[in-house]
Amino acid sequence: MSKIRPAKVATVDEVKAKVDTTSTAVVTEYRGLTVAEISNIRRQLRTLGADYKVFKNTLVRRAVSGTSVEPLTQFLEGPTAIAFVEGDVSAVAKALRDLAKASPKLILKGGVLDGKALTPKDITALADLPSRDVLLAQFAGALASPMRTMASLLKAVPQNLAYGLSALIDAKGGPVASPAADTAEPAAETPAGVEEAAAAASDDAATPVAEVEADAEAPAAEASADSEAPEGVASEPAE
Repeated sequence: MSKIRPAKVATVDEVKAKVDTTSTAVVTEYRGLTVAEISNIRRQLRTLGADYKVFKNTLVRRAVSGTSVEPLTQFLEGPTAIAFVEGDVSAVAKALRDLAKASPKLILKGGVLDGKALTPKDITALADLPSRDVLLAQFAGALASPMRTMASLLKAVPQNLAYGLSALIDAKGGPVASPAADTAEPAAETPAGVEEAAAAASDDAATPVAEVEADAEAPAAEASADSEAPEGVASEPAE
């Protein structure tokens, strides 16, 4: 039995570790690219959450056997570099597509997304999708739109009610007095007839006591005069 060399064991363990953290990967062929060009691709993809590295196909097949990324083995032909994606897959696909346009030696061969194989056409379609941040912003906007509409409707209800009341008041010819104001007005204002009756009653009640006493003494004086008249007549000398 042949023994696997430590370097190969390390490569298999490295690929297994990447598979444990992600189920998305893009396979490329780098034939004809220089070391500097490969390093440039690796730096750009690292900023997008992808680890891009050259691997031997036999070691990758051994590492991914029985895992969720095993479908990518169908693309392991020729010089292969794989981008294991932990970030936004659409952003990584877009970057690889643009890099392939700038350098035709970089070829997109396929990939795997959540256990499903991706063709080069699928990767191009992913590249055309908006980024995750844009999709989240669009989704948030779609959720906020009904809320803004509801807020506008709730705000319009009291405004429309006020406009309707104002139109009703204008149609009636002006403000309508409230019942409370109508019942309070008679207490505040006394009709002229009531004031005259009150004044007459006050005059009767205020008749001077001297006049009442004079009226009472008049019969007594008359009676006294009548009683004294015979005496006066009797005192006259008889002829």
